[in-house]
Amino acid sequence: MDRHPASAGSRGELGRLLQAVLTNRGQANAVFDILAVLQSEDPEDIQEGVRTCSRLFGTLMEREELFVGSLPREDTVLAGSQGATHKYKVWMRHRYHSCCNRLEELLTHPSFQVKELALKTLMKFVQLEGAKPLEKPQWESHYLFPRTLFRAVVGGLLTPEDDHSLLISQFCEYLEYDDIRYHTMQVATSIVARATSQQPEVSLTFWNNVFMLLSAVNLPLQERDLTNFYVKHAQTSDKWKVIHLKEHRKAFQEMWLGFLKHKLPLSLYKKVLVAMHDSILPHLAQPTLMIDFLTSACDVGGAISLLALNGLFILIHKHNLEYPDFYQKLYALLDPSIFHVKYRARFFHLADLFLSSSHLPAYLVAAFAKRLARLALTAPPEALLMVLPFICNLLRRHPACRVMVHRPQGPELDADPYDPMEKDPARSHALESCLWELQTLQQHYHPEVSRAASVINQVLSVPEVSIAPLLELTAYELHRSWQGSPEASTSAAAAGYLLRPGRLWLASNTEADVGTELE
Repeated sequence: MDRHPASAGSRGELGRLLQAVLTNRGQANAVFDILAVLQSEDPEDIQEGVRTCSRLFGTLMEREELFVGSLPREDTVLAGSQGATHKYKVWMRHRYHSCCNRLEELLTHPSFQVKELALKTLMKFVQLEGAKPLEKPQWESHYLFPRTLFRAVVGGLLTPEDDHSLLISQFCEYLEYDDIRYHTMQVATSIVARATSQQPEVSLTFWNNVFMLLSAVNLPLQERDLTNFYVKHAQTSDKWKVIHLKEHRKAFQEMWLGFLKHKLPLSLYKKVLVAMHDSILPHLAQPTLMIDFLTSACDVGGAISLLALNGLFILIHKHNLEYPDFYQKLYALLDPSIFHVKYRARFFHLADLFLSSSHLPAYLVAAFAKRLARLALTAPPEALLMVLPFICNLLRRHPACRVMVHRPQGPELDADPYDPMEKDPARSHALESCLWELQTLQQHYHPEVSRAASVINQVLSVPEVSIAPLLELTAYELHRSWQGSPEASTSAAAAGYLLRPGRLWLASNTEADVGTELE
């Protein structure tokens, strides 16, 4: 085709061509000149071309001047004996098809303005095709949605080559509509399945695009019918799956399970697990189906294991899941590095949650208290101001563990029976031991630490002490507090709150050979 697009910025020329096509079918070939502008190298010309195509085909659909039904071959129809109107509608439907194909290509254009306009125009066509379907319903009240066009739109967002995070964020505004959200879940599921079946390894860019789209899908929590449709219908039918929340939950579950069954990049594991407890699990039709993903994530180690335990904890308490290794997995995460990692605050926040039940066996709580006390011997001061009240809270919740600090008729301990190398807390003999480490820390060089460790010598307050103010305490803040800086009194105030007198006394038989224990 040796046609030349309209000159750069020729809005008037495009307007003249548009008017010619819409007012005189004899001028229909002018549509080629309009479509040619979409091939321009000038982003501003492309945007003018897109706007013109939007007005052109929007009007043609409103007038019902596009062929409706399974689109036949263009050359066959033009050579046939059908009437001029039929031939025109088939021919113009092919031009519309070409326009949509080009708009899909523009979703990867270097200019974000071009990409954004192409997306909005395609979504306008989705809405128009819904109102004036280009396919015939199979029966009365048959639910029609332009799935083919919509699949192309979502597929253009989930490409393996281009980072579409900004474009996906623009698309998210459409997820407020129930029908768009439902079909997005279905299309995303099939795109992930197809992409992973066609090649053994998928790019990180693809996974990031998919995760951003999936994580933007939010379902209502209450069971109700859904009627906020982007594609309007004169009337709805109770037989339509799209209006029932339970069907949305099934699609949501299939979408996430299809995504999580693949080997994901480590960075995505963390993002998924952070969102798991409040953005994914509450909306699943069967939350316990996440057990395989969460248990495998538990074996990864570090922050990923911790976050996976959070999901398992929800399944255990809200969905009656049996997972006997839960506390053993948590116990295994307690090592010296826990005081130095960036997720330290999250770890102790979740550990406090996991150990909050007063129905936990005494031997289990004792094992955690003892392991933390042992680790405290080499922990930095800012971590100690969090760990020490954490241990005291465990003793407050579980009075049976107080024998670790006060054993009036207990025997003298020549050696600590606690086995720090034992992986099973039930076999660690922690309850037979004592918390001599806390008495050792009373001699700590930092005054706030020594005072915090001395709480165990006094009457423990009945209410637990909140460790929340200390979770994010830094060494710098602690140093400023030590120097008496009025600008940095956070740690001092928090420590003062923690150091209230108590009722539990440290017996002399808790002393042990510190040198031996540290070797």
